[in-house]
Amino acid sequence: MTNDAFDDSAQLRLEIAAAAARLVAQDGADYASAKRKAARQVLGDAPNRPNILPDNDLIEEQVRQYNALFLADSQPARLFQLRTIALQVMEALQQFHPLLSGPVLNGTAGPHDEIYLQLFAESAKEIHIFLLNKNVVLDMSESPHFKGARYDAVETASFLWKNEGVHAALYELDDMRGALKAKADGKVLRTDIAGLRSLLATSLADGAPTNTKIDK
Repeated sequence: MTNDAFDDSAQLRLEIAAAAARLVAQDGADYASAKRKAARQVLGDAPNRPNILPDNDLIEEQVRQYNALFLADSQPARLFQLRTIALQVMEALQQFHPLLSGPVLNGTAGPHDEIYLQLFAESAKEIHIFLLNKNVVLDMSESPHFKGARYDAVETASFLWKNEGVHAALYELDDMRGALKAKADGKVLRTDIAGLRSLLATSLADGAPTNTKIDK
């Protein structure tokens, strides 16, 4: 018996991940919808196959490869701009222990990406009042809890900061416990102000392009 079936599935999974990465980088699609659309593109009308969809780590890897191949002249500067603005937002919201997550943290952010934060307070109302007192126009929604489906969804405040979209998920203080712990494979899922400053300093030391204008 050969392992052709396994090899075929692995190759299809990689093709779907690459197609999904293009949708993420070119159109700003989220990973979940990108992988479903990519699967339809790759598989066509073929019957659904179990476990054929790539995981998010594989898609993220493919986004990195896409950025390196097709956006090398613009993506690093865009990432630096988003990280700089994210730092400004986090410093303004410092009393709510802000953490950065998503593409701006992991380094894959491109032209369509926005800033994802997690804020922590005794009550979400504290954060509402703080932002409203700063004349920030809020659009409220809900996001899945980062600890998984066993936990209730959390309120999320979306707003513009320096003309960039920011989505701040509002958590209770107790949720901070273990929030900065890396995954078993060492991957960091969120970082605080100090961690973001370190990323920016490293980018400057490595000579990353920073010639982007940030509106005051």
